[in-house]
Amino acid sequence: MSYTVSFREVQSEPTIVVVGVGGTGSLVADGVCRLFAKTETKIMLIDYDRVEEHNLLRQNFYPGDVGKFKSQVIAERLARFYGRPIGYSVFPYEKDLLNENYGAGFIKQAINLIVLGCTDQAESRRHIAESITWQNCWIDAGNGYQSGQVLIGNTVEKDHLKESFSISEHRVIRLPAPSLQLPALLIPPAKPETPRDCAEAIDDNSQSPVINQAMATLMLDVLWKLITDKLTYMGIYLDLEAGTLQYVPATPMTIARMFSMKESELFQNKCALGARYHL
Repeated sequence: MSYTVSFREVQSEPTIVVVGVGGTGSLVADGVCRLFAKTETKIMLIDYDRVEEHNLLRQNFYPGDVGKFKSQVIAERLARFYGRPIGYSVFPYEKDLLNENYGAGFIKQAINLIVLGCTDQAESRRHIAESITWQNCWIDAGNGYQSGQVLIGNTVEKDHLKESFSISEHRVIRLPAPSLQLPALLIPPAKPETPRDCAEAIDDNSQSPVINQAMATLMLDVLWKLITDKLTYMGIYLDLEAGTLQYVPATPMTIARMFSMKESELFQNKCALGARYHL
């Protein structure tokens, strides 16, 4: 039995936040604008890196962009091309970056966010995980040389997965966040290395020149299926060398095996307590 992913809080009037606009993110940002061209959906790009010479051609930048902030370059270009406002931030993504601070300790939490994680930094992913609440969701894309994965979820606590599935409606309202599905995403490299972007990885032959396009396409497909109420899986694993594409179905069996839970814990309890009393 298949279950449709129903994150109602982010499916009606979402704010799309793209974290990282390098190799994968710059392509995703353009794709998001195309998908939501005829809507008033808010779009926000976040990246504190500047465009460097080696980014040209390998990423979605041009010679005149060198030295500028990546998020600003992409946001201004897309805003001109699509004739719509595109927000951007040149600060690192952190838990409270998009919250509104009214002073005196009053903070309005950002809600209805679909965070598209296009970063390969463990610290950035940790900040994304910290910002995810039941009213937001996280779609993460990560890749190696010729392989990668796209994961989607809205719950960072295992216990919150209980009663997530409705048998009668064939829907699931909570799925494990990417950091729960693949904890290694939050683990930094054992040996500290100088951070490299996708262009540098391609230049030293440690990354395929087409993997970013493939990951961007998969991420956009997941996003569109979620918005149009057609998503039935919580992860995709791609291997270009082997020519394989494997889906992780969003089913009680999958989650029960992943987290050593009983399937019965994952079904919604529909006991009709209200029928006990009558006036």
